[in-house]
Amino acid sequence: MKLRLFASVLAIGILAAGQASAHHSFAATYFEDKTMQVEGKLVQFQFRNPHSFIQLEVKDESGQVVRWSIEWGGASQLGSQGVTNETLKYGDIVTIMGNPGRDPDDHRIRMLSLRRKSDNFGWGQRPGEVVN
Repeated sequence: MKLRLFASVLAIGILAAGQASAHHSFAATYFEDKTMQVEGKLVQFQFRNPHSFIQLEVKDESGQVVRWSIEWGGASQLGSQGVTNETLKYGDIVTIMGNPGRDPDDHRIRMLSLRRKSDNFGWGQRPGEVVN
C-alpha cells in the first residue's frame, strides 16, 4: 500500500515538473522592462494553447516589409477575456504594444496591448486583460 502511494505521488510529481519546465520564462525571451510599438497587416492568427501568436507584416524605416511574431496569451485565457479565433482576420491593420524580444533580428514581441484600426477594437486596456 505504501509503495503504491509512493509511486502515485512520484508520478504526479514527474508530470507536474515536466509541464513546469516546458513553459518558458518571458524574461529569458523578452525585455520586460522595455516596450515598443509596431503597426502592420495581420497575416496569421494562431489561436491556441499554451500561447497564441499573431504574425504581422510591418514596414521598417527603409520601407522593407518585415514579418513580426507577436506572442499572446493562450486560447483558454484569451477566451475568458472575450477573444475568439474569429476576433482577428487576415488583412486587419493592428497596432501592437509590447515587450521586445532580446534578439532584435528575431522580430518578436510579447503583447501587452492591441488596437485594430478599422473599428478601434482593443485588448489590454481593461482590468484582467493580461498575458500570463
